[in-house]
Order: sequence, then C-alpha cells, then structure tokens
Amino acid sequence: MTDLTLTIAGRAIPIELDDNATARDLAGRAPLSLTFSDFGGQEKTATLPAALTMEGVPAGADPEANEIGYYAPNRVLVLYYEDIGYFDGIVRLGRMSADDMRFVREQPDGFSAELDRG
Repeated sequence: MTDLTLTIAGRAIPIELDDNATARDLAGRAPLSLTFSDFGGQEKTATLPAALTMEGVPAGADPEANEIGYYAPNRVLVLYYEDIGYFDGIVRLGRMSADDMRFVREQPDGFSAELDRG
C-alpha cells in the first residue's frame, strides 16, 4: 500500500496505510492541505474536501491509539491518540508511531498540515 507523509510544523510524519479502498482513495487525493482541531480530548480531526469511498469496508470500527481513520458521516480524517471504542461509520486507514502521535496530540486547535504521498 502507498504510504503517506503528514507534515506538521516542518516535521514529516510517515503514515503506513492499510490495504482497503478508503485508504487507497485518500492516497489518490494527495496532496491535501488540512486544518485539524481537537475533538473530545481523544483525537484530532480535519474535514476533507470530498467524501471518500466506503466500498467494501466494514460498517464501523474500533480504532486504537496511533491509528488514522475516516469518519464517513462527517467526512473527516481522524488521528486517534486515545482509544475511543467502536462507532459505525469509522474506517481504519492506517497508523503512525506513538512518538509521532504524541507530537500531533500536543498541537493546538486549528493547526495546519500537509498530507502527501510518502
């Protein structure tokens, strides 16, 4: 699967993508400029410009900390720094290292990031 790089404040963070249609769709849309906000003290979210495909993926998922996901109902890319439990509409897209996710967690609301093919 094609890997992506998320660049925040000059730091390039590698993302290892899962092999599913939604992750491939996201990779195909790179590069993207995104603005992330904190949500619930558990995750950082950024609204995508258009919905990603949900073809062939489960109806929901229980992402773990350090995973990247897509929440289809709100069309958002999600960087999970805490375990949130199962929700319908979530698709697991991939993961980043725990050290990189700690860096992401420390970012203020409204931080900018560039998502590009690795």
